[in-house]
Amino acid sequence: MPLFQTIQFNETTKILIWEITESLEELLSKVVLKEKTQKRLNGMKSQMHQRAFLSVRMLIQEMGFTDKDLHYDEFGKPYFDCHNYISITHSYHFAAIIISHETVGIDMELQREKIQKIADKFTDYECNYLEPKITEEYIKKLTVIWGAKEAIFKIRNEKGISFKDHIRVEDFSLEKKQTESSLHFDDLVKDFDVHYEEIKSDNFEGTFTLVYAFEK
Repeated sequence: MPLFQTIQFNETTKILIWEITESLEELLSKVVLKEKTQKRLNGMKSQMHQRAFLSVRMLIQEMGFTDKDLHYDEFGKPYFDCHNYISITHSYHFAAIIISHETVGIDMELQREKIQKIADKFTDYECNYLEPKITEEYIKKLTVIWGAKEAIFKIRNEKGISFKDHIRVEDFSLEKKQTESSLHFDDLVKDFDVHYEEIKSDNFEGTFTLVYAFEK
């Protein structure tokens, strides 16, 4: 499958989404992996995970990079040896990256009813405005909140950060597709701009929520 969608957010920020329809063999034939990456790929037990991993390499190739340009720090955070920041996500049959001159994080989640059962694990501040009785909207909003906190965690990537206790997502409407968030951790307060939208495919059931955050 070619590139599924490109979002040019601003002059220095681009989001690319790949719909994973290729076989593992097809993807392997289209990328060149360094030895360290190949070992990591070989250690993955799930073929779906392997295909998502390779789809990310397809995405960075679309941006003119190769696997040799992509590195991971001691905490597993991806980075390039240049002024571009990168964040990576994959969910089921989608993989996505965001590349920017700004500090960014990205997450993509399938909207599922089961998120209601774990809402108390990652929401606290947000309970002031959430409406559990409006089920469909509640699920969509919970997915945005989870995605925002995941994206922010990917930016900060510090041990001990709790989604529930340390990251606050401000009230928002699904139509506006933008909100604010903040991280309160170790006497530090950091603010973030959060953007979100829904992604659907004709090839697979379900609606996905794409969320990306910029550190102010």
